[in-house]
Amino acid sequence: MNTIIGTYECKVDAKGRVMLPVGLKKQLGNLEDGFVLKRAVFQPCLELYPMTEWNKMMAKINKLNRFVKKNNDFIRRFTAGVKLVEIDATGRLLIPKDLVGFASIDKDIVLSSAVNIVEIWDKTLYENAIENATDDFADLAEEVMGNLIDDEDGIS
Repeated sequence: MNTIIGTYECKVDAKGRVMLPVGLKKQLGNLEDGFVLKRAVFQPCLELYPMTEWNKMMAKINKLNRFVKKNNDFIRRFTAGVKLVEIDATGRLLIPKDLVGFASIDKDIVLSSAVNIVEIWDKTLYENAIENATDDFADLAEEVMGNLIDDEDGIS
């Protein structure tokens, strides 16, 4: 798994095109493989999956028993609005209009790394999400990471 690092502020033009920062493009791997852009599950933002990461996710989802209604409902909702996207020769990514609307993208956006994918946020919504998190981050970090032990390096 490739880890993507960084938060980048960019502008979207009237057609929904965004010029990807050079530092981000270098981390995204083989741009010719393409990407999948989808609605996020928990936030009003978009998720950009490099194709290799999307294929890993689909392999996990493909293990779900489709004779279970909840599984079918999940698959339908998870893949709603999914689009194959490419980065053009000038380094721009076109965000389809329906996804621009879902994420309330105006002009200023934030591209934020989320381990192996990139979240695409309207800048105002991103800043609000960071500033108005309901949980104290120290408490959240302890709850989520507090009991995690990595056997390889002994870090806990």
